[in-house]
Amino acid sequence: MEDRTIKPLCGIDEAGRGPIAGSLVMAGVVLTGSVEGLMDSKKLTEKKREALFGEIIQNSRYHIVTFSASEVDELGISKCLQQGLQAIQAHLCECHYLFDGNSTFGVDNITTMVKADDKVEEVSAASILAKVTRDREMLELAKKYPEYGFEQHKGYGTKAHIEALEKYDRCEVHRKTFRIKTLDEPTLF
Repeated sequence: MEDRTIKPLCGIDEAGRGPIAGSLVMAGVVLTGSVEGLMDSKKLTEKKREALFGEIIQNSRYHIVTFSASEVDELGISKCLQQGLQAIQAHLCECHYLFDGNSTFGVDNITTMVKADDKVEEVSAASILAKVTRDREMLELAKKYPEYGFEQHKGYGTKAHIEALEKYDRCEVHRKTFRIKTLDEPTLF
């Protein structure tokens, strides 16, 4: 990585790549101040993520990009990730860009690092902004669609979520292109 005094580091991460419901959320963060306790959002409690969210907002330049379940269905995950990376680059200009993972999804001027969300503060901060934004959305969706239990599993394919799908079928915030074996594959009996 080049000297950050010339170009700041923009950490990028996403939340919601694998769930069967809800949005894909990406965040880019350029820290402008110190934030204590940054690490991979999955290693933090919900309460700690919420507290850090406000600190990150106050101590950074950031950009959050959201793709709805229908956009994920229409474009596919890879295209959404590509467009999200491009949107973050367009909003947070003149940076070095570090994306958590091992693919740039065809976007130029992106460096990748596996587990960057646990190694690099800017990526940890992006991880927290993306996860908190997505979790808040899922809590709102839980009020609108209480039968699915989104507040518990945040749209991931847990046993309880699959059972709710078998009973109620998909709603508008489910990803229709994500196959669910018990719903999408015919059985002999």
